[in-house]
Amino acid sequence: MTHADDVTWMERAIELSRKCPPAEGAFSVGAIIVGADGEELALGYSRETDAHVHAEESALAKLPADDPRLAGATLYSTLEPCSERKSRPLTCTQLILRSPIRRVVIAWREPSLLVADCVGVEMLRAEAIEVVELPGLSDQARAVNSHLLN
Repeated sequence: MTHADDVTWMERAIELSRKCPPAEGAFSVGAIIVGADGEELALGYSRETDAHVHAEESALAKLPADDPRLAGATLYSTLEPCSERKSRPLTCTQLILRSPIRRVVIAWREPSLLVADCVGVEMLRAEAIEVVELPGLSDQARAVNSHLLN
């Protein structure tokens, strides 16, 4: 896939993040898993199925862990995957690391508003996961979260 594809998929993930019920103390995030062939495999958004579900977690839960398409897939998330979490035993970063996904694209890094030092990107890169940041789309992803940032 090309960089232009990354932008298109991230724009779709940002649209998806607008479906999140706004919550005080939680970001609105959209995530899409796209196969190597450019096919959408799964999507998810924050609070899609319950008050604590994260976007990446929701998308990953829709596919069997041994789905062979995951090995060549890219996970698009409007926000850096969490590296710290109180509501579940596994963080989104841990869930990605347990999957065969080797490429993650994000729009922006998690600010220190809710978690003092999110290190999702660093943890992924340390395990040879390619992480691509699209700072040109960070303002759009942040805008969905204006309820927290203002």
